[in-house]
Amino acid sequence: MTTATMDTPRKPDALPDSRAPLAVSCRGVTKAYGQGQSKVMALRGVDLTIACGELMMLVGPSGCGKTTLISVIAGILDRDEGECGVFGNDFAHMSQRAKTRWRGSNIGFVFQAFNLLPTLNAAENAAVPLMILGEGRHAAVKRAREMLDRVGLGDRWKSLPSQLSGGQQQRVAIARALIHGPKLIVCDEPTSALDHETGHVIMRLMKTIAVAEDRALVIVTHDARIFGFADRIARMDDGRVERIVRDPADLQT
Repeated sequence: MTTATMDTPRKPDALPDSRAPLAVSCRGVTKAYGQGQSKVMALRGVDLTIACGELMMLVGPSGCGKTTLISVIAGILDRDEGECGVFGNDFAHMSQRAKTRWRGSNIGFVFQAFNLLPTLNAAENAAVPLMILGEGRHAAVKRAREMLDRVGLGDRWKSLPSQLSGGQQQRVAIARALIHGPKLIVCDEPTSALDHETGHVIMRLMKTIAVAEDRALVIVTHDARIFGFADRIARMDDGRVERIVRDPADLQT
């Protein structure tokens, strides 16, 4: 057996369910920042598939390319080379307007920085995707209040972000990501500001709502407490997926 090196990474060894259609298919994806001597390769030929109905977690050291990868998958960043399809759509073949419209209807985001609007209350923040899609404010806020209740913030729907703790803001961000029933939910450290019990409540909610036959969920995390919720875990290092496992214990082998 040969030893994996930077130039010959270990092949991912846990395949998705072959019976399920693919939600995400990445092949040879590269992404660099900067030019010349300051150029940094964030992704070095990533191969990754995520099946419909799957919760995939991306783990690995800080700076290994996890956030860059989900940003490429979600169409926030353009890749440099390779192929990346999301439910059969390739953002590289879309106009900026079409990309924005498709992303707004089909992708939900949980950003590490939350990105809540400071002048809107919790319900209004959670309702933003619905209003962008054309739903009236009253109906959108009503649905947002129902979603906030599901993440344990039903009594704080009138609160501004500045009146909420970090964990509460994170739950508003999660409610916002789920509110419009997107096909792909992309999360960057969704439980980082939550205690153990609340983190597990949120993960159970996200798995119940977000994972279905026609949906998929991809989570970047350092939180080993939630690894057990994943269907598969992709370990990244140095801009590549070096290993994919089903059992979190296999990450240690």
